[in-house]
Amino acid sequence: MQFLSVCGIMENGMRKVIERQMKIGEINIPAIEFDLRSRDEIPKILIGLQHIYCAHETRAEVFTILKDIVPKEISPNNGRPGMDLWKVLVLGNIRLSCNWDYDKLQEIANNHKTLRQMLGHGIFDEDYKYALQTLKDNVALFTPEVLGKINQIAVKAGHKLVGKKEGEDLKGRCDSFVGKTDVHYPTDINLLFDAIGKVIHLITLICFSVGIVGWRQSQHNTRKIKKLFRKAQNLKREKSSETGVDHQSPPSLY
Repeated sequence: MQFLSVCGIMENGMRKVIERQMKIGEINIPAIEFDLRSRDEIPKILIGLQHIYCAHETRAEVFTILKDIVPKEISPNNGRPGMDLWKVLVLGNIRLSCNWDYDKLQEIANNHKTLRQMLGHGIFDEDYKYALQTLKDNVALFTPEVLGKINQIAVKAGHKLVGKKEGEDLKGRCDSFVGKTDVHYPTDINLLFDAIGKVIHLITLICFSVGIVGWRQSQHNTRKIKKLFRKAQNLKREKSSETGVDHQSPPSLY
């Protein structure tokens, strides 16, 4: 009875939001522990879902959205019970946030211990496995649009959690990382050509915007600069061939 009073369970016909009765060996969701030192995204997502589950008002708002994702043509009184909407929330959130396909989702849902605890599986549910088609049929209900609605609720809950007051600026911290991009080795002549090409392009845009004439030959000027650039490259290659060292310059962006 204590579990029922904490959950505030709602039902939608044959599809429950979450299972009413805890099973033997099942860990109550508020009692699930996470490795706070982990840098992986899964614990962070599950901690957020745990907070949604424990915050009564936030959980009620999220469950209201979940009830609306059940197709209207499905009868509430006929057929087998569908997957609990709490499981759809957890698995759908994980899939979209981690950008997984359903094969990856199936592997993690069947073997990740903490995720299975969040789904309501205990020590006596080790043999329970999610079929691929079951995941496709149910988790597909949790669309990016649904996630967007729930994110709005989660953001408000996060502001309340950190004690943000109305009208107060919210300060955050982010990290940067190196990403793959299309750049060439920064030799002097490459950088010089890039700089001149960008100057010509920007001046042309400015002149057109303020009505200054005389820069309609910008493409022609760029081609002239490129010919000089190629000439400098050839001189460099000739010099390299004399010394026996091959300094092939990478292709330019222009």
